[in-house]
Amino acid sequence: MMAIDWLQIGLAQRDLQDMEGALEALERAVTDNPTNPIAAFAHAQVRFETGRDAVAAFERALHFDPANPQLIRTYTAALAAEGEAERAQSILLDTLALHPQWLDGHKSLATLRVAIGARESFDESYQRAIAALPDSLSLRLAHIHLLSTARAWEAARASVEAARQAFGPSRGLEVARISIESESGGPLSRDPDLFDALADWADPGLDVCRVRHALRLGNPEAALARAKPYLSTPHARLFWPYVSLCWRLLNDPLSDWLDGMTADYVRAIDLDLNTTELAELATRLRALHTAQAPYIEQSVKGGTQTDRQLFFRPITIIQLVRDKIVKAVATYLAELPSQQTAHPLLAPPRDRPILFEGSWSVLLKAGGFHSIHTHPRGWISSALHIDMPSATDAGPAPAGYLQFGEGPPELNLALGVSHQVAPQAGTLVLFPSTHWHRTVPIEAGERLSLAFDIREPA
Repeated sequence: MMAIDWLQIGLAQRDLQDMEGALEALERAVTDNPTNPIAAFAHAQVRFETGRDAVAAFERALHFDPANPQLIRTYTAALAAEGEAERAQSILLDTLALHPQWLDGHKSLATLRVAIGARESFDESYQRAIAALPDSLSLRLAHIHLLSTARAWEAARASVEAARQAFGPSRGLEVARISIESESGGPLSRDPDLFDALADWADPGLDVCRVRHALRLGNPEAALARAKPYLSTPHARLFWPYVSLCWRLLNDPLSDWLDGMTADYVRAIDLDLNTTELAELATRLRALHTAQAPYIEQSVKGGTQTDRQLFFRPITIIQLVRDKIVKAVATYLAELPSQQTAHPLLAPPRDRPILFEGSWSVLLKAGGFHSIHTHPRGWISSALHIDMPSATDAGPAPAGYLQFGEGPPELNLALGVSHQVAPQAGTLVLFPSTHWHRTVPIEAGERLSLAFDIREPA
C-alpha cells in the first residue's frame, strides 16, 4: 500500500474517532514517506489529540512546513501541555511580531495566558499589534470580541471608542458597541431602541443579542419573532434555548412539546462502576487538571476544565468508561419518543454511529459551580459524577445539584428550576444540549465530574 493510502486511511479513521487506528495508519504514512508535510502534520496532530508526547512530531512537521500558522498554533499548544508554557508563549510572541494580523495566534496566546493564571496580561499581544498596525480594523474587532467574551466590559468599551476615533463610522464597530451596551448591564442595557440603528442588518450573532435584549426588557413576543426564522437554518441550535424561554414565559403549550416535562428527557443512569474503578478514574482525571484557571469561554467558575478530547486518550479506565457511556447513550436514544420533524432532540436519526463533539473533566473547588448555560454545538449533553464532597462539605441541599430550567440570571426572567438531580458518584446524567442547566455552588471540598457532548448525526 502506498504512503498516500495510509494517510487517507488515517484521516478517515480520525473522522470516525478511531484514534488508535488513525495513529497506526499515520505512523505507516510517515514511515513510508517521511517528507510528506501533510502526513507529518496529521501524525503530530493525532499524537497531540490522544494525549501523547507530540512536541518532537510537531518539530518534524515544522521542518517541512515552517510557515504553516495552524501547525505553529497546535505545536505551541503541545509545548504548553508538556510543561513548556514559557517556550510556547515565546514562539507565539515571535511569530506574532512577524505576523501581527495572525488573529488565531493572538487568541491562542490569550487563551494560554488565562490557563496559566496570567489573566491580567492576557490581551497584551493584541495591544502590541494594534500599536504596530493602527490601521487594521480586523485586529481591533478581534480584540474587542476577546474582551467581550472575557466580560471585560470597561476595557471593551474603551477599545470600541478608540477604534471609532481612529476609523470613524463603521458597521462592525457599531455592532460591537451596541452588543456590549446590551450585554454589560449598563444604562443602555434596558433601552428599547438600542438596536434601531442596525434595523437593516441581519446576522445570527447579532440576532442572538437582539433576542436576549428583548427578553431582558420583558418582551418574549419580540424575542420569539426574532428567533423563530432561524429554527429551520444551520443556526437553529443557537436559538432553540431562547425559544424555550419564550414559550415558557408565554405559557405556550409548545413548551411541553419542546422540553417535555424535562424529566422525560433528563435521565440519570447508573454506569455500574465499582469503588476501585471510580477511585482509579478520579486519580487519572485529577492528574489531567493542569490549568490554573478556566478558559475564557467556559461556564466553569471556581475550578478547572481539562483540555483536548478526554475520550481520545488511550487510558484504560477512561476507555472503559467511554464504552459504558456509548452503551448508555444508545439506550437513552432507544427509549426516547418517536422521531418528530423539527424537534432538536427527536428529529435526528438514531441509527448512526455515536460520535463525540467534545469530552472533558471539570474539577470544582470550594465555592465552585457551573454558571447557567447550554451546549449549542451538541445534540445530547451529560454529566458523569465521579467524586463528590460529603454532604457536610457541600452544604445544605441543593448544594452541588445539577439544575435545569432557569434562564441566564442577567436576563431577569424569574423562571424557576424545572428539574434537578442530586449528584451521586458513578451516575451519568444525559439531557438535551438545548436545555439550560447549571450546578449549585459547593461550600467546601471538591466536585469531580466528566462530561461530553454527543454530535448531532448528519
